[in-house]
Parts: sequence; structure tokens; C-alpha cells
Amino acid sequence: MGQSIKLDNRADSLQTRQYLAFTLAGEQFAVGTLSVKDIIEYGELTGVPMMPPSVRGVINLHGTVVPVVDLEARFGGRPTEVGRRTCIVIFEVDCGDEQQVIGVLVDAVNEVLEINLSDIEPPPAFGAHVHTDFIQGMGKVDGRLVILQDIGRVLSVGELAALDEVSEALEYGESDC
Repeated sequence: MGQSIKLDNRADSLQTRQYLAFTLAGEQFAVGTLSVKDIIEYGELTGVPMMPPSVRGVINLHGTVVPVVDLEARFGGRPTEVGRRTCIVIFEVDCGDEQQVIGVLVDAVNEVLEINLSDIEPPPAFGAHVHTDFIQGMGKVDGRLVILQDIGRVLSVGELAALDEVSEALEYGESDC
């Protein structure tokens, strides 16, 4: 990918937080850097039968099978078209009492933003039929709004548990047959 994005997980100030900004379907989103473990170039994924359309497949990351979720498809859009800047952001999220490593397919990673807590507004209310559970807030950055996601809520605990079971089964060669 050519460029390195510095993730500094230390809090220099209690008034600001660091967020990794990325593009998805032309919109800018961001997630807290504390859950980001790696950013890798898009490579060949191994498909897994009978997974929801938002699960693009799995990758082998340092000997561990990691499921890869297409956020655009997860949010009800079309599957992400792989381009030159497409990459996979590797997260570690809470899944009950354990940590789940999961890859998220994004159009491009842009930068690390420092957002002052006073520049973060609560998620807007869209009504009962629009789920905003995964939105942590709306960050105001240089006159524009950035959707701050709670990556642990993007997938439900049940979905994370199912992905964890698939990863374990593939790692150890188990099968339901």
C-alpha cells in the first residue's frame, strides 16, 4: 500500500480521542484506534459456504483464521467493489468474555483523526425503523461530519460468536458432516 498510518494508542489528553478514518461507499466513517490491530492490503479471501452476504470469507493472518466482513453489505448496500485502495482493517472486539479478531473490508483507509470530545455529538434519531446502535456519535472535523462507529456493535454478539465458531472449525479442520 506504500504509506504507513501511525496508530498511537496512548491518550495524550483526556479531551481528545484518536479515530481511524476510512471511506465506505463514498462516506467517511471512523472507529476508535484502540480496537485496531492491523491494516492490511486486500488479498485473496477464502469463501465459506452458508455465510450471510456480508461475510466475504476468511484470511490467514499470522496462522490464525480471521473472518472478513464487508461493511457496505452489512449496512444493506452492495458488496464492496475491490479497487486499488481497498484494504482490510483488523479489529479485536469483545465477544462475551473473550476477544474476537475480525477483518473489515473498506474502500480506503484515510488517516488518523484526533477529535476533541466537545466536537462529538450523540447519534441522530432517525425513528424506530432505522438502527443507530452501531453509531457511537457524529464527529465534527474541519467543517464536515464523520460517523463514529462502535465496531463491537456493528455485529451482534450472536454474529460474532458464529464467526468465532467458523474460524475455530476452519483452523482445526472440524466439520458438521
